[in-house]
Amino acid sequence: MRRRFDLWGVPFDGAATLGWPGSRYAPAEVRKALAWMKMRTEDGRVYSLDTGAVLDIGDDLLTDRGDAAVIASDLTASLDACSAAVADSVRAGRVPIVVGGDDSLLFACVRGFHDAVEGSVGVVHFDAHLDLMDSNVQQGRYSQSSGMRRSLELERVRAEHCIQVGLRHFNFPSSAEVVRAHDLAQITAVEYQRLGTEGAVARIRERIAGADHVFFSFDIDAVDPAHAPGAGAHEPGGLTSREALDCVRALAPHCGGFAITEVNPLKDVGGMTATLAAYLVYSFAVYGSVGA
Repeated sequence: MRRRFDLWGVPFDGAATLGWPGSRYAPAEVRKALAWMKMRTEDGRVYSLDTGAVLDIGDDLLTDRGDAAVIASDLTASLDACSAAVADSVRAGRVPIVVGGDDSLLFACVRGFHDAVEGSVGVVHFDAHLDLMDSNVQQGRYSQSSGMRRSLELERVRAEHCIQVGLRHFNFPSSAEVVRAHDLAQITAVEYQRLGTEGAVARIRERIAGADHVFFSFDIDAVDPAHAPGAGAHEPGGLTSREALDCVRALAPHCGGFAITEVNPLKDVGGMTATLAAYLVYSFAVYGSVGA
C-alpha cells in the first residue's frame, strides 16, 4: 500500500536568535521549486533517473495543506500550531512533510509526531549544530538551539534510537555533557567523509532499527554552504547536495515524518537552496511512498 504525504509550510523564524532570520519566506520559495518536479508525473508515474526505475507514485502523492497558523510574535502559539499540523496528518494515516521556518520547529515537529503515535520514537537529525542547549538569557528554552534537547525530554523519544548527522566545528562544553549523558549517536561531517553515504546510511539504519516510529529532521546547514548558501548560518565542510539527496532517498522508506528547516531565501543565490530543499521534499515523498 502506497503512503500518502501532506506538505505543511510553517513560515516562522521568531526563534532565530542566532545567525540570520529569513526562513519565514522558505515555504513559498520551496513550493515554487516543487512545481518544477511535480509537472513530470504522467498517469501517476514518474521516471527516476537516479535509480533507472519508472515509479508508480499515483496522482495524489503529495497534498499541500497550506501553512500552519503561526503567529509571528508568539513563539509558543507557533510551536503549538506546527505540532498540531504534524499530529493532524499522522492521525489521518498520512505522512507529514514540514517546510520551515527556523529550527525551533525541530521540537514542535517531533512533539506533534510523538503525541500522535504509540510506542517508541527515534529521531534522525541532520544538522551542523547539536541543538542541545537547555536555556540561556538570549535564547530561552525553545530556540533554534534547543530543539533536540527538548525532543529528548519527551516521554517516548528514545535516545538509543536517535542519531545526529553532519555535525562540525565547535559547540558548548555543556552540550558535550548532554551527548555523554544520553549516549547520543553522532556522525560528524568528518566521519561522514570517511564512511561515505552507504556506510553512513547503514549506521543510521542500525541506530533507528528498534524504534516503533522515526521522525527525520533536516536543517539545511547540514549541507555545505557551497551547495546551500541560503541557510540560517554558514558552516563550511558540510555534506554535498548529492550526499544529502542520496541519504534522503535511502532513509525515506524508514521514516514516518520529515521536516526541512532553516532555508533562508534572503541569503540564497539564484534560488539554489530552495531548489535543493524542494528536491529533498519530493525525494522523501517519492522514495518513501512504498515504506520499508
